[in-house]
Amino acid sequence: MSTFRPYRFPPLSLPSVAAGCGNDAVQQQAQLAQGFQQGMESGFREGYDTGLEQGQRDGYAAGHSEGWQQGNASVQQQLSSRFDSLAQPLDAMLQALQQLQGDYQQALRREVVELVAKVARQVIRCELALQPVQLLALVDETLAALPPVADEQVSVFLNPEECQRIRELAPERAARWALTPDSRLEPGECRVRAGNHEADAGCRQRLDACIEQVAEQLAEPLPPEAAA
Repeated sequence: MSTFRPYRFPPLSLPSVAAGCGNDAVQQQAQLAQGFQQGMESGFREGYDTGLEQGQRDGYAAGHSEGWQQGNASVQQQLSSRFDSLAQPLDAMLQALQQLQGDYQQALRREVVELVAKVARQVIRCELALQPVQLLALVDETLAALPPVADEQVSVFLNPEECQRIRELAPERAARWALTPDSRLEPGECRVRAGNHEADAGCRQRLDACIEQVAEQLAEPLPPEAAA
């Protein structure tokens, strides 16, 4: 703490007739100096206390604001870090769920395609068992796609049982071409030879083409309105 040295005014020159009052003047001068000193010290202490209090208030407010900002930033950083740590396993679970859903849909599509193929084969088998002559219609379609030849140059290879039943059920149509039994062919299968050209006129390759189209359609994503 700084101290102040009071300025002492020199005593006034008094006439000799007032020498009796010299002591009173000196005392007054001393009292004035003392009062001035006390006032200085009192004012300094008051100013110091006031400044200290104001400085403490300002410092507290500034420290509180800065501390709140730092604490808030720290909390946000901690929350963000914890959220990221919690989000990582959730993201992995979501990806696994999406993969599982995709695998399930793909397996479901395969099952649908297999079911359609199985049902179609069963229907074809039943139809041919009742009406094997329908194979001759497939022969007509196949010959229409080949270079034209005379009927005598056409040979139709069939399953032995179906070949016999066609001859019994439609002898006039069976006599149009040379029907040849072939034990290597399954029921519903048929091969056509027209001159130098040969083609598959059976049901399997036609069914396989249809099943392939069904699989492609099922593999396409559904439109939004259908998915909803």
